[in-house]
Amino acid sequence: MSYKAIQLIKRPSGDLTPDIFATVELPRPVLEEGQFLVRQTHMSLDPAMRTWLQEREDSYIEPVQVGEVMRSYGVGEVVESRNPDYPAGARVIGITGWAEYVLGNADMQVVDPAIDPEALLSVFYMTGLTAYVGLIRIGRPKAGETLVVSGAAGSVGSLVGQIAKAEGMRVVGIAGSDEKCRWLEEELGFDKAINYKSDNLGGQLDEACPNGIDLYYENTGGVIQPLVFERMNRFGRIVVCGMISEYNRDQPTPGPSWVDINLKALRVEGFVVVDHQDKAQEATEALAGYLQNGQLRFRTQVLEGLDSAIDGLSMLFRGDNTGKLLVRI
Repeated sequence: MSYKAIQLIKRPSGDLTPDIFATVELPRPVLEEGQFLVRQTHMSLDPAMRTWLQEREDSYIEPVQVGEVMRSYGVGEVVESRNPDYPAGARVIGITGWAEYVLGNADMQVVDPAIDPEALLSVFYMTGLTAYVGLIRIGRPKAGETLVVSGAAGSVGSLVGQIAKAEGMRVVGIAGSDEKCRWLEEELGFDKAINYKSDNLGGQLDEACPNGIDLYYENTGGVIQPLVFERMNRFGRIVVCGMISEYNRDQPTPGPSWVDINLKALRVEGFVVVDHQDKAQEATEALAGYLQNGQLRFRTQVLEGLDSAIDGLSMLFRGDNTGKLLVRI
């Protein structure tokens, strides 16, 4: 009566390495009144997990402590329950952990079992909420404007670009390979996709954005950031969703000057999706509409088995994934 879990055993320094985690066997808990037990079937891997490993007092969420099971979002089935709100057999989604079984919590949502778990984690949960809120509520897109989105072949970036196209924008995606760029252009309908590892990035941006850039959805930081910043139009908006190229650095790369923020009247706003849970229903309805209208597609990359999460998390920082990266347990 035990199950497999993966714990954090030491904090990372720089790039993620497998030795910061350990696979352990834990005893299956005996439920108390109000508790329920979930057998996890699908688990999400996200760049934000790297920030959860850092000891910061000013972060939006408590860091994972050494000795604790690594935190994640996941989907599973209630297999035992002493809570009438979460009956045995129900499918739930929420904060779980790198484990085969997890004790349920009050923040978990019971979801329609007819919806594929991959679709739940790729579109209708935190990923879709992040894309929708960042673009629509914070970015405030207008038809005819030009959007540049970095990390465009990732789970959030690929949704952002498609939503922007549905809202009438010109969309330019930044990705890390020619294959990803072809996917963005040929299958997702981006107006242009640029491989940030290629030459003459500034010239390529000028060609792709002849009227400048009105909205930048920032997922990565890195070499593309200052080039986009230089080409922002007056009254442009920069939505800072993530900085994946910076999370493994001890010292952050110096950012652009604030002079242009002042003189171009730019608005730069960072956001964390957990602060916008009140918009979940709005986002879900909008995303369902885009899907029904054929304006939204998603791709998942599925790893098999709990242990695959250890290298899987590093894949996000190597740029080895396309679309939403999941673990199927």
